[in-house]
Amino acid sequence: MKTITIGLGTCGVSAGGEKVFKAFQDELKEHPGSFEVKETGCVGMCYREVLVEISNGGETVHMYGDVTPDRVGRIVDEDVIGNTVIEDWLVSGAGREKGFFENQTRIVLRNCGKIDPGSMEEYIAVGGYRALEKVLKTMTPEAVINEVLISGLRGRGGAGFPTGTKWKLTRAAAGTKKYIICNADEGDPGAFMDRSVLEGMIIAAYAVGSDEAYIYCRAEYPKAIARLNQAIGQARRKGFLGKNILGTDFSYDIKIKEGAGAFVCGEETALIASIEGRRGMPRFRPPFPANAGLWGKPTSINNVETFANISWIILNGGDAYAAYGTADSKGTKVFAMAGKVRRTGLVEVPMGITINSIIFDVCGGIVNDKQFKAVQMGGPSGGCIPASMCDTPIDYQQINKTGAIMGSGGLIVMDETTCMVDVARYFLTFTQSESCGKCTFCRIGTKRMLEILERITVGQGTMQDLDNLEELSAQIKSATLCGLGQSAPNPVITTLKYFRDEYIAHIQEKKCPSHVCASLLTYTINEKCNGCTVCAKACASIAITGNRKELHIVDQEKCIKCGKCFTVCRFDAVDKI
Repeated sequence: MKTITIGLGTCGVSAGGEKVFKAFQDELKEHPGSFEVKETGCVGMCYREVLVEISNGGETVHMYGDVTPDRVGRIVDEDVIGNTVIEDWLVSGAGREKGFFENQTRIVLRNCGKIDPGSMEEYIAVGGYRALEKVLKTMTPEAVINEVLISGLRGRGGAGFPTGTKWKLTRAAAGTKKYIICNADEGDPGAFMDRSVLEGMIIAAYAVGSDEAYIYCRAEYPKAIARLNQAIGQARRKGFLGKNILGTDFSYDIKIKEGAGAFVCGEETALIASIEGRRGMPRFRPPFPANAGLWGKPTSINNVETFANISWIILNGGDAYAAYGTADSKGTKVFAMAGKVRRTGLVEVPMGITINSIIFDVCGGIVNDKQFKAVQMGGPSGGCIPASMCDTPIDYQQINKTGAIMGSGGLIVMDETTCMVDVARYFLTFTQSESCGKCTFCRIGTKRMLEILERITVGQGTMQDLDNLEELSAQIKSATLCGLGQSAPNPVITTLKYFRDEYIAHIQEKKCPSHVCASLLTYTINEKCNGCTVCAKACASIAITGNRKELHIVDQEKCIKCGKCFTVCRFDAVDKI
């Protein structure tokens, strides 16, 4: 029987996957029992969604990309029923996607796009919960912790603290009541790995001596929460959660806490406060959560991607995991690729691979063959690494040396059209607005930095502003309480370090070299203008005048520099200076 599998991760849904799913159901109503239409999660190729895979008894598999409801009828007629592959729509045909999967090493994402995220049976069929069975029936808690220590797995949430060490400290902490928390607040790229996460959490609980856990996930991710609830319910019914799991003396349960979307709640002590019903704000450490965490009890906190590695490590051994990566950074890392790169989406690569290799070998290079300029790595409070340094290997120590951070796996690619001053302003706008306000330097210092950046981008900055930015950055990094506040200046520090000439151009020449900062631009119309009037009709400030079929003129006093004329002109008749 042929199976039609549609990607319905959040990227697939946003691209219209649910409409495509229904279209296949409607087209195949006349063939009941002959074909199966099912859903799967994100395979990582977000840039080609909606993705549809056709398989025949699990053997013949090919995938179509960019599928829309109006293409469904032809796929059904020619392929599903007619057994003729439509070559032009294939994802993997003629080497179009060569390198995307070939250059990845998938451990965390090994089941993504292969199984139905709502099916416990499919997860079990690919080895799900075998690691838990191995742990409960053949391993002591100390042996589990030792295996994780051997693997070299470091926390994938940002700081990179050794996972095995964290578990060991929590197990050794005084007290019989202990907690496990999964930090899913930051919208981690692996957040849909619900069953792998649950299995990893249960194994962690056995290792540290916990009987209760929380998954902290933002309420604004309803699909992730729905699937987590479904997975927890199925695990309880199958005996993987609850009392006497798999017939042993070990009992365990997991609850979901929905967060309100505060960025600071990605920090572990603020997250704990939120679960307890208090305002999400960080506290001084020590004591660390391993000794005094949730409700004052020893608590081990890891993020989604960290837990998703655990079952593989248990089944394959810590040494097998440690065989990937570098001396200081073992295993693989998931990255959410965005920006000016051809293949956006989720990739998983071995630690030690270079940034350039991810961009060009895995993700196909820069869109429209523009000049590669930089990457912003580590989330909103990460740093910018120039193209000249992108032979840097993906390794915690090496990335930190650049001024960026690994973070939870965000990697934004920028080309020659990106203004680095504007990038710093953009990210500082986010971190400043998300400051919890507890620390004076974070609350006020980031505000002052943002004001300076805004002045520079409109041509009103001074050279003294650069010194002030560096001074404020140093004060914020040294005087704020949590890691989020301490890393907030990173976009400014790194762009000042590597792209200082762009700041100077904004200040001294009143120019934006990348033609981005609107206040520093001038729009004029050149001799290519044929008087089509499209730009005049699009101009909101009525700044463009001219008779039809005659050269048009921009009134600079009326022009609000929105750039609409430049965007709509089809004849390259508008210059952006």
